[in-house]
Amino acid sequence: MPGGIDPHTHLAMEFMGSETIDDFFSGQAAALAGGTTMHIDFVIPVNGSLSAGYKAYVEKAKRSCMDYGFHMAITKWDETVSEDMEIMVKEKGINSFKFFLAYKGSFMVNDELLMEGLKKCKSLGALAMVHAENGDAVFEGQKRMIELGITGPEGHALSRPPVLEGEATARAIRLAGFVNTPLYVVHVMSIDAMEEIARARKSGQRVIGEPVVSGLVLNDSVLWDPDFHFAARYVMSPPIRAPGHGTALQGALATGLLQLVGTDHCTFNSTQKALGIGDFRKIPNGVNGMEERMHLVWDTMVASGQISVTDYVRITSTECARIFNIYPRKGAVLLGSDADIIILNPNSSFEISSKSHHYRTDTNVYEGWRGKGKVEVTIAGGRIVWENDELKVVPGAGKYIEMPPFSYLFDGIDKEDAKYLSSLRAPVKRSTT
Repeated sequence: MPGGIDPHTHLAMEFMGSETIDDFFSGQAAALAGGTTMHIDFVIPVNGSLSAGYKAYVEKAKRSCMDYGFHMAITKWDETVSEDMEIMVKEKGINSFKFFLAYKGSFMVNDELLMEGLKKCKSLGALAMVHAENGDAVFEGQKRMIELGITGPEGHALSRPPVLEGEATARAIRLAGFVNTPLYVVHVMSIDAMEEIARARKSGQRVIGEPVVSGLVLNDSVLWDPDFHFAARYVMSPPIRAPGHGTALQGALATGLLQLVGTDHCTFNSTQKALGIGDFRKIPNGVNGMEERMHLVWDTMVASGQISVTDYVRITSTECARIFNIYPRKGAVLLGSDADIIILNPNSSFEISSKSHHYRTDTNVYEGWRGKGKVEVTIAGGRIVWENDELKVVPGAGKYIEMPPFSYLFDGIDKEDAKYLSSLRAPVKRSTT
């Protein structure tokens, strides 16, 4: 089948006073061992500058051993940012921009900035993406927990409940509908957010929902573990939810309410996570997933009978390639496609362990997971890079994949705009006498 495409990763990212432990070589090598042959990473601007951020990430990606693309985060708004967005789309092969509605004081944008960004994305044919949590309310929730003396990892989940993810998802969807531009909601972690996406799609709005593996298969009981170091490894945002949310997200994926699976791979080691001992607000957010995604989705969704093999290919590869406008170069096994192919043995077993994974981090949130369906061979760009449990990767072998604007999600938008304008029956001509 086609190699997997992970639409959501953070390699070598500076965040919360630290830098993710996996870089573009170690994270990608691990991904190849797990059957993923391309990923799309988020470029974080440098002091708000998109061009400076892009340059920094081009440098970070020089040791890449597999193909990759870039999304771009928008953290402030002025004329330079607007001009830079145009350069990114027209010259640098970036066709998606992410807006954080969370992380007050750092990445968070307000509704005014989001509106400007949505309008600009629409004009460029670029996909607007949102991290949907109400940052102001999360800040209030964090203060509340600290006042209650709840300073451990469980405070992280309690301070940002599903209702705040649902609210921000609904708000972003409605604003995108107002502008009439497609919207991509990253890491959908709750029933609350999923239901907003389902409602919007049912009404015909162009909204994509991306659950991540951790949200599909884990639950928040781990955050109440008495061992801080164990509990802290599971801290991510939005948080892993109570039992029931993951099952509902699996159902939404199986029925097409959600469209593809990412990881939000953003790894910190035990020492880095320990920065938050005594204050959960200082625990660097993020979990692993690039190496495990293909195995866990097969084991959870295919081996259980929830989806077909064809659906599996769609949610792990093909739909991502279509959304980001690189199909059939990626996401297909066709004449003329890149030769990114995996061989998965449904009868072969896998076991996940921090002792055998290929990351630099010393922990794994799926530690001890045993399942069926193992990627036995990974071919990237026609080269065998994973076979007989052995990696054959070379730094610098990965290619940057430019992603053109105006994917299928933009088809017919101009007709909808024309229909809207004709429906206004305005301005009304009135006599002035």
